[in-house]
Amino acid sequence: MSEPVLFGVRHLSPAGSWHLLELLNRVQPEIVLVEGPSDLTDQLSHICAQETKPPIAIMAYSETVPIRTILYPFAVYSPEYQAIKWAHDNGRKCRFIDLPSSVFLAIQEQRALQEQRAALENARTADAVSDEAADTAEESMQRDAEPDSTVGQLSPSQHIAEVTGEDSQETFWERHFEHNLYAESYLLGAAAYGSQLRGVTNNEPLDEAENILREAYMKHEIEKAIQQGIAPDKIVVVTGAYHVDGLRSVNALTEEEIASLPKLPSQTTLMPYSYYRLSSRSGYGAGNKAPAYYELLWNNLQEGKPEHTAYAYMAELARYQRKAGHMVSAASVIEAVRLSQALASMKGFSVPSLRDLRDSAVTCIGHGNFSEIALAVADTEIGTKLGSLPEGVSRTSIQADFYRLLKDLKLEKYRTTVAQTLELDLRENMRVKSEKAAFLDLSRSFFLHRLQVLGISFAKIQHTNQDKATWAEHWNMVWSVEAEIELVESALRGETVELAAAFALKERIDECSTIDEAAAIIEAACLCGMPASVKLAVSALQRLAVDAVSIKEIAQTVHSLSAVIRYGNIRRLDYSPLVPIVQQLFLRACLIMADHCNCDNKAAGAVIDAIAILNEASLNHDFTDGERWIALLAELSDRDDINTKVSGFAAAILLERGMISNEQLAIEVERRLSKGIPADLGAAWFEGLALKNKYALIARLSLWEKLSQYLDTLDREEFKRALVFLRRSFSSFTAKERSDIAENLAEVWGLNAQQVDDMLNRATTDQELELIEALEEFDFDDI
Repeated sequence: MSEPVLFGVRHLSPAGSWHLLELLNRVQPEIVLVEGPSDLTDQLSHICAQETKPPIAIMAYSETVPIRTILYPFAVYSPEYQAIKWAHDNGRKCRFIDLPSSVFLAIQEQRALQEQRAALENARTADAVSDEAADTAEESMQRDAEPDSTVGQLSPSQHIAEVTGEDSQETFWERHFEHNLYAESYLLGAAAYGSQLRGVTNNEPLDEAENILREAYMKHEIEKAIQQGIAPDKIVVVTGAYHVDGLRSVNALTEEEIASLPKLPSQTTLMPYSYYRLSSRSGYGAGNKAPAYYELLWNNLQEGKPEHTAYAYMAELARYQRKAGHMVSAASVIEAVRLSQALASMKGFSVPSLRDLRDSAVTCIGHGNFSEIALAVADTEIGTKLGSLPEGVSRTSIQADFYRLLKDLKLEKYRTTVAQTLELDLRENMRVKSEKAAFLDLSRSFFLHRLQVLGISFAKIQHTNQDKATWAEHWNMVWSVEAEIELVESALRGETVELAAAFALKERIDECSTIDEAAAIIEAACLCGMPASVKLAVSALQRLAVDAVSIKEIAQTVHSLSAVIRYGNIRRLDYSPLVPIVQQLFLRACLIMADHCNCDNKAAGAVIDAIAILNEASLNHDFTDGERWIALLAELSDRDDINTKVSGFAAAILLERGMISNEQLAIEVERRLSKGIPADLGAAWFEGLALKNKYALIARLSLWEKLSQYLDTLDREEFKRALVFLRRSFSSFTAKERSDIAENLAEVWGLNAQQVDDMLNRATTDQELELIEALEEFDFDDI
């Protein structure tokens, strides 16, 4: 009795595709059954569309949170893709026969729940045992793990490499299968390989059960095709070589068993994929290390000349090197090809493997250094190819909106796997006629910020020296498959990018519990150009501001709101409702600041940050109470009962703003750095003073005279106490600034400036470092 033809393949195998096409042309089946979720068969017509350019992938995702996804990628040389294309081009039936994606997602969810339960149980067990018992359990766990690690170390793949003398199983497979042009040899060899791999692979029980379930379902689909009147010998089944034996021996699932399978409601979409994602370096398990190289091999296999792949590989390497400005002669390319052929012949093969090609390229083109050609190798072996789909094909509504906006905002050229920089000028472009063109960059900014709110990693804003220029933005743009997945996952939030971003902001507003969180949401909504979300966040902030809050929260809130106000009319939003909020928060900060300054040195850092933020707001906005702020700084600068580092910082701000004269500074220095003041308190005050206006301090010779006199008054133990704080102070000075200080001290001490400079800027000895570390670990607060 005739049987269906079971063609076992390795996913992403060029030779598998080549032999499969030969078989399909010879057998001329009525139907082609392909391993893949059976509910995704409706995507086959889109896969075969003329405008579709692999690599592509079908993605299924759950309709509920947490979103779970599964991917089925195809390269142009994937046997599954070529089988689907052959059926389409020859007018034959084709369908997927694996478990539905809803079942795969349900299995994935059950696995996750089981892992969570196991982790929880392990945590409870760990808490219940004593330290000694825990050690014993850990030893037991390590023993339990040893067999798995042994299997990993002695895996079938590594056994193959060891027995055959190859560097890896990949090289073995390429030599014996990818370069094999004998159809019967390939078919039997792949089946035998899958069968033996099945016999020696030690799967986890869940993995083994899932494989059996999948094979039983595929067997059911094969039998269904026969029941529909198709002769068995006119059925070709394209599946992983691992499953061939299973399909021959397993019993098919019944309709009742299929109906009882767990399911998770799901949606599917067809999406572009990338060669980087297909490469094993990106973590995709069914990928290969060199997808671009295998496409070169595929192209040459179609001509029946796999040996020509060596020429194509070396030519691509040379092209990249020359484009990058590195000279590569034709002679070097020829020698590299000859060397690769010689390396292959030493192993008894006529066609070089990828390993042979790379070794030869390193020798002849990289002058023995892989680093010289590393980028060229990555480009030639992995590549930057990104697939494409016809417009509007099998996309979620948010995907359709995203691609429409890309086109509308002229951002399509940035959708590549090569990073690019986009510079935006948010001001109105007066050189164009239409309003849309005049505010193109502003619209781009809104769009990119909305993507950031959604967590879509297509664009990331760069921090530059122009950060204070509210009209300028710099974005780092790079496309990845992960970005597409993130985009699809956002479909549960809204049908368009704007609606999804609004929903995401609403979620954040509902969850925020502090005023600084609410202010950050206001800033994000402003950057997104979404006034309705700004209004909701403002209401949340006003509600939260009723309760008592810390000075740190107030400062962060003022900072975020100040940033929004600074945008002014650039983003065409009405910021006037934020002004009274900033005024109220600023007043509250002034009223409670003094109490927060009575703190230890650990808390002083947060207080100083808050003072700096509020001072910047006072300088930038005339609607804040500037007189009250100056009075507060003067009070903090004069007080002796608060943290002296904070006092020093307050004095630094007053000095910067021209509120302290040289005479007043000299008096304050003499008061703070005197014999009667504990060394650590005096040095902490100087540390706070040195946080700002370093050049202003350097220019005041009297300051360094007072500091020198102060240090002269300290005994050995007091000097050690002061040293910790002074070292922190001077660590923030640049080498140039320290040289200027050395010049001042040389004048004070009557020494040679260069000698003092050399001493001040020399490297700290190991003995000195040990002493300083010991001092920094000493708890002065206990004294």
